[in-house]
Amino acid sequence: MTFDRSIKIAPSILSADFANFGAEIRAIESEGADWVHVDVMDGHFVPNLTFGPPAVKAFRPHVKTVMDVHLMIAPVDPFIDAYAEAGADILTAHIEAGPHIHRTLQAIRGAGMKAGVALNPGTPAEAVEHLLDLTDLICVMTVNPGFGGQKFLDLSSKIRKLRSMIGDRPVHIEIDGGVDPTTAPIVVSAGANVLVAGSAVFRGGSVESPAAYGANIRAIRAAATAPVHEPA
Repeated sequence: MTFDRSIKIAPSILSADFANFGAEIRAIESEGADWVHVDVMDGHFVPNLTFGPPAVKAFRPHVKTVMDVHLMIAPVDPFIDAYAEAGADILTAHIEAGPHIHRTLQAIRGAGMKAGVALNPGTPAEAVEHLLDLTDLICVMTVNPGFGGQKFLDLSSKIRKLRSMIGDRPVHIEIDGGVDPTTAPIVVSAGANVLVAGSAVFRGGSVESPAAYGANIRAIRAAATAPVHEPA
């Protein structure tokens, strides 16, 4: 997985048809998805319950791009090897999920995956200042984690601070929560390059009619990459 800062659209399969995940993954990739984002929730760290390692392992053969697995669970460390064996390319843990985030990030890399660290909306950018050399991705939550379809929180100043702290390190800034063609330019202009989108990608389409997925992905990408005109 070669690093580059180009805009990447990572549809969250939490918004896909749960009875048809394989076909949904193939459909979003064929329609232009760069990564596939898998939200793992435990009903404890967040008030929802989603996918365990067996589900992620079942998704893996269908994912030809990058499987980006976001753990909204606590504790994280006992499950790192299971998600590595399931085939995650990137494994992201929340800084709020445990007391030893250095150890967690080291273990994720040690298991052969790229290591991500996620920040809830109330957690400041400075929390990851001493983690940047252990991290391949910083996920900025622009909603409080646990549910899809929430209202976007504009955390541009936090994103700009992270981008400044990262400097020339090969670290992605990923945005998760409320991303659509309206909000994408806000976060990209602040320094983000990976955009997780659920309902904004899957809205209006289906496995039988996947063209809407492509139109939605293209709309987000076009908005994200359009020149920003500053007010005079």
